[in-house]
Amino acid sequence: MSVDPQPMSVDPLSAPPEALARRKPEGPLGLGDVARAFARHHSPKLIGAGFAAALAARLSVGHFSWRDLIVPLGLVVFEPLTEWIIHVYLLHARPLRIAGRSYDLLAAREHRAHHAAPGELDGVLIPTYALLLFLPAIAAVLFGLCVPLHALLGGDRVAWWLSGLVAGYAILFSYEWCHFLIHTPYRPRGRYYKVIWRNHRLHHYKNEHYWFGVTSNLGDVVLGTNPAQAAVAKTHTARALHGGR
Repeated sequence: MSVDPQPMSVDPLSAPPEALARRKPEGPLGLGDVARAFARHHSPKLIGAGFAAALAARLSVGHFSWRDLIVPLGLVVFEPLTEWIIHVYLLHARPLRIAGRSYDLLAAREHRAHHAAPGELDGVLIPTYALLLFLPAIAAVLFGLCVPLHALLGGDRVAWWLSGLVAGYAILFSYEWCHFLIHTPYRPRGRYYKVIWRNHRLHHYKNEHYWFGVTSNLGDVVLGTNPAQAAVAKTHTARALHGGR
């Protein structure tokens, strides 16, 4: 009498192993396998195109100086806070009630779908329509920030706006890559990646009110949402944000 083999354990927070093609099917999933799967999606292609265009424009303008470091350094310093604010106040926003009617932000609705099915890789990355709005919005915001900075420090405003834009698109690309990687079956090896991998999984599995960082846990550390795992109770709404609404 034959005995059926025990089914492989399924990780509900990650895509199934067969979701990513491997160069060596018999070996472990490698970063190269994840990178090839990542590159097939629209998001990295669009952000990569924006980054390449910004870099080409920056190189063509010239006028390099120490001012080129100001906006990129500011973006790097404030990225954990920016990431935290977007995650808390946009992606986890509840439906708004105006004049007795309920209005739900599309970004929040799609993020709830991501929490409900975190292993669906198509729901991990920023949608194309959002990027078509987000990429020019980043450019506009950075240009606006450069106006008062230029008045204070002088120099070529366009040149160091483009330097900031290169950095901004690079940071957005790194966010997409980290989020995608965390939800694949790839397991962390480096110490830094282990931290963000563990925290993001706690956010999805244990308590959605904590651990909002994706590329860094610094925002959680500063703003008090990085508690010890044992000190936080498990919620019933981590997979169904706001009870599905």
